[in-house]
Amino acid sequence: MNNFKKNILAVGSIAFDTIETAKGKREKILGGSSTYFSVSSSYYTDVSLIGIVGKDFSKENWNIFNKYNINVDSVEQSDGMTFSWGGKYNDDFSRRDTLFTELGVFEKFKPNIVNNHDKPILYLGNIQPELQFDVISKVENPFLIAADSMNLWIDLFPKQVLELIKKVDIFLLNDEEAIQLCGHKDLNKIINEFLSYGPRIVIIKMGSEGSLLGFENQIIKISCVPNVDVVDPTGAGDSFAGGVLGYISKYGLDNPVKAVMHGTAVASFTVSAFGLENLYDISLDIINEKIKDIKIL
Repeated sequence: MNNFKKNILAVGSIAFDTIETAKGKREKILGGSSTYFSVSSSYYTDVSLIGIVGKDFSKENWNIFNKYNINVDSVEQSDGMTFSWGGKYNDDFSRRDTLFTELGVFEKFKPNIVNNHDKPILYLGNIQPELQFDVISKVENPFLIAADSMNLWIDLFPKQVLELIKKVDIFLLNDEEAIQLCGHKDLNKIINEFLSYGPRIVIIKMGSEGSLLGFENQIIKISCVPNVDVVDPTGAGDSFAGGVLGYISKYGLDNPVKAVMHGTAVASFTVSAFGLENLYDISLDIINEKIKDIKIL
């Protein structure tokens, strides 16, 4: 019987998204990196969020976090508007154009951590590196630190993103961002480069091609869930991270391959509907059913 259990403490954006794809459009739906991450990981363990929202964040929005028992003591409600983002995908989802970004209260966000957290798994969503470092400095003795980043920060602060890799145990990035950061296209070399900085696990997300997992001098390719009808890829990477760290929170670090399979399965629910629609009512049993279709290549 498994007695391992760790709570997760996560920082990232909480946002309102306006999304347009070939399958339709949704306006001002709840999104943001930490929203997708926290709902996904809540199926495995207790999750606490660090973040900020504006005065336009409604009781209905707060109720989503309550429903999944996500602790929001460290989410500040400030006088201003919640971070908003709008994006449009092309027909095969290979490109996404940002239509608008309104930072709102997120522009002056200073992470404030309420309560003591006992050796949590710390997840740093793809926010500004300076904020990620700030949170690392404020959390005592985390069990492990995992972080993601994004093309904007790689553009603006490449040295800080490389510095971030040295401070974490698990580093996640998508393939385009990894190539952008390293300046070449050999993903196996990139994984080894990242591992040489100190993380125990490196995961490169490759969308419909699955993912590459590097740890302990080995690199393993893991497929995505086959035959998923993609409706909206927004939040897939954060849901993936939620499944990976959710699995680790419940079972430990002994099986990174299984952790990535869980992340892959959870992300497949996210992409098959707009926003969080298909993430809302899953279970570990349903996730385990999906995992049966994932291949280790």
